[in-house]
Amino acid sequence: MRSANSIALRRMKSPGKFLVVLVALSSVLTVQAQDNSPYSRYGLGDIVPHSNVVNRAMGGIISGYSSRLNVNFNNPASLSGLQTEVDRSGKSVYGRAILDVGINLENRTIRSPQRADKFTSSYASFSYVQVGIPLKKNWGMSFGLRPLTRVSYLIMKKDRLFDSNTGNPIDSAHTEFSGDGGSFLPNISTGFRIGDLSLGGSAGYFFGNRKTATKRALVNDSVAYYNSNHTTRSYFGDIFFDLGAQYEIALTAKTTLRFGLSGNLQSKLKASQDIMRETFTRDANSGDFRLDSVHESNDNKGEIVYPASYTAGLVFEHLKENGGGWLVGADLMQTKWSNYRFFGAADAIKDNWQFRLGTELRPTPAIRNYFSTVSYRAGLSFGNDYVTAGGDLPQWSATLGMGLPMVRSAYSPGQFSIINVAFEYNKRGNNSNLLKENTFRISAGLSLSDLWFNKRKYD
Repeated sequence: MRSANSIALRRMKSPGKFLVVLVALSSVLTVQAQDNSPYSRYGLGDIVPHSNVVNRAMGGIISGYSSRLNVNFNNPASLSGLQTEVDRSGKSVYGRAILDVGINLENRTIRSPQRADKFTSSYASFSYVQVGIPLKKNWGMSFGLRPLTRVSYLIMKKDRLFDSNTGNPIDSAHTEFSGDGGSFLPNISTGFRIGDLSLGGSAGYFFGNRKTATKRALVNDSVAYYNSNHTTRSYFGDIFFDLGAQYEIALTAKTTLRFGLSGNLQSKLKASQDIMRETFTRDANSGDFRLDSVHESNDNKGEIVYPASYTAGLVFEHLKENGGGWLVGADLMQTKWSNYRFFGAADAIKDNWQFRLGTELRPTPAIRNYFSTVSYRAGLSFGNDYVTAGGDLPQWSATLGMGLPMVRSAYSPGQFSIINVAFEYNKRGNNSNLLKENTFRISAGLSLSDLWFNKRKYD
């Protein structure tokens, strides 16, 4: 068993299962994830990748970014740019409806600075599904579903108990800390443009659950102790809002500077808890069996205070006469995690910030040169993590990505699809922390688009 500072980390016995039902899409997605991050014990869990694969490949810039070919669901103001495909006369005659789906493949390594061994886990997870629809000129909407946080850890600790008076050893204790769960956000968003200003809003239902358990066994040669299990299951959910704005300045006919602001206000989520305290026995083959229920109470009402978060940024974009172009952007994000409360209790978390920098290069398309049609992306981000257990956690990441257009079908000339991929390396913590986490993530997104409100013409 791998261990760090007398804490042994084990894989979850059974992977967490997420069943995603999106009625508006009439589809069902079932995704299994296997992970073990001790830091997911805090807050509502580890914050999962927060943005579209396209934005993720550019360091996570979101506030000033807008595109006709993918859904930037982090800033609803960007939806005002979904609509326009232009005919030869220069008039806006139709737009593109977009289906955008993403998945993640991750490899996480956890180690203690004081030890040479390490723990590694690999898992796959659902990232998001979004549909973007142009409604009218300068007005679009989207709806979809995405996970926000994930709780997944199993930690084993071995203690030697001592007599407080004599200092002599008494018993050995084996303690198991575990947790699983997560949160999700189905949402519907809209954005519209008036002149150079775009405004947008998003409404959704923020819901999830978190289960934490502490199991302890005392080992004694002469006295038989019962094993104890303290389990708490929490459920929460409520309406959740995001707002966004973008302002665009035309520097030249082909060059624009776009400022963006997005975020959410502090929210209170309705919550309930089921609490159980029991004794149990463990069988190596059959698992754990309850012996006696010491205490049990269900549906204890409370609330979760979810903090405000703000992101401000800009994007400088240049389009070429014969196609192609480039952009560079930057974001600054802050979340007021110090205001977070879980049934009235604070946690070992604090306000955090993150700076993100990203760029995209779109070469001039050339006949019979596929790679001239590919978009190339890169980015960096750095800041401090919101978890403070074991000391402040510095955090940084480096990203690369591409947008790979698929060959159009002769039977569906209006369709245009892109496979977006992102490669991310994330580092959390340093040699001053109890544990360090390194994560390598491959994200893949499929953006399918087709003409919307296109008037058919017949000879």
